[in-house]
Amino acid sequence: MRKIRKGDEVEVICGKDKGRRGVISLVIEGGKAIIPSINVAKKHVKPNPNAGVEGGIVSKDMPLDLSNLMVVNPQTGKPDRVGIKVLEDGKRVRVFKSTGELVDAG
Repeated sequence: MRKIRKGDEVEVICGKDKGRRGVISLVIEGGKAIIPSINVAKKHVKPNPNAGVEGGIVSKDMPLDLSNLMVVNPQTGKPDRVGIKVLEDGKRVRVFKSTGELVDAG
């Protein structure tokens, strides 16, 4: 079970975008995530008339490592550590470490 999933609101805790928040749009298998408008890189693209691609400089969202992200606790509004707890029925759920509340409660 992953501690950070698609749709989570996260805050970047280190790097050039430290302190910025966003919602995860994609989690990549290698332990990375893509968040729109965070960690944006400029890429120079050659024109290709056969494929209908215009040339120029294109902005592209690059993946961030999951270790550089923390899930935002909606009660406190601050980033918080996430743990995994097993319920009585054997179901595994994510909980915030500081409050013990469920991450997916809302």
